[in-house]
Amino acid sequence: MKILAALATSAVLAFAPVAGLAQGLIDKGFVAGWNILVDPDMGNGCLIQTVFEDYSVVRIGYDAQNNRGYFVVFNKAWGEIKKGEVYNITFDLDGEKFDAKATGFVLNKVPGAGVFFEDRDFVRAIAQRKVMTVYGQSGQKVMAIDLKGSAKAIEYARKCQDEMGS
Repeated sequence: MKILAALATSAVLAFAPVAGLAQGLIDKGFVAGWNILVDPDMGNGCLIQTVFEDYSVVRIGYDAQNNRGYFVVFNKAWGEIKKGEVYNITFDLDGEKFDAKATGFVLNKVPGAGVFFEDRDFVRAIAQRKVMTVYGQSGQKVMAIDLKGSAKAIEYARKCQDEMGS
């Protein structure tokens, strides 16, 4: 989709380590299989989150503090990830591949990688897709994420962000 490619191209996939990702999340509800949350560590940015049977966690949201969007995938398949280090990864949205730099995170001893992008509308573009597959720096498949319900949940996250004033 051209709009997604344009958004991804204009999104400087720049990363700065973020202090303690989501230490005290505030629950704002549950929509279409996704939790709607506010993260004070991201300037009261709103996000959607889902947890899978293998305890993988996926978050898509807004970093209001730095006026950018992001997604973070926590999954043991990442292997050795160190908090704050930068990794080259690839993600695929319904067959369209994107190379990105991701910042390492750890949540409850589970490694994660987060991609930040300046174009906050890219969050909506992700949610319009069906599947996001994420690959680690050695090309290993980390996980395929079923994005079912994410468009509806992002709609609520946007309303949440409006309520937060950013």
